Amino acid sequence: MSITVNGIDELKKRAGSDLGTSEWIEVTQERIDTFADATGDHQWIHVDPERAAAGPFGAPIAHGYLTLSLFIPLFTELLDVQGVTTKVNYGLNKVRFPSPVKAGSRIRLVAGLTEVEDVPGGVQITVDGAIEIEGGAKPAAVLQSLSRFYA
Repeated sequence: MSITVNGIDELKKRAGSDLGTSEWIEVTQERIDTFADATGDHQWIHVDPERAAAGPFGAPIAHGYLTLSLFIPLFTELLDVQGVTTKVNYGLNKVRFPSPVKAGSRIRLVAGLTEVEDVPGGVQITVDGAIEIEGGAKPAAVLQSLSRFYA
């Protein structure tokens, strides 16, 4: 369920709050193959299901950066900021990939709005997130993301 805030002042009031949990999405082999095509990373552990089945994870796995890229669509399910002119990804402070995402697995995001700080023309938010794997003991990714919203 998305939290909607109207403008920067409302966003500031949300600092330090839990944003909740997104819906599950499936990471299909087709998505992995498409990402491989887009990035040129065709390592067998991602795109060769037969060889990967005999590899260290017993199945093809998603690229770590594919998992990371899914942060944005998952995050937009959690927080909708209205009343701003521009929304930009500013970067990352921390990223780790504790567990691989096997093809066919489902993932979701659990996140919190850690900080909202003023920047010229708007605010920068810090979001702490964990991308969980359904049934997994460890998350697929743990990250701290920075975004900017301009008035």
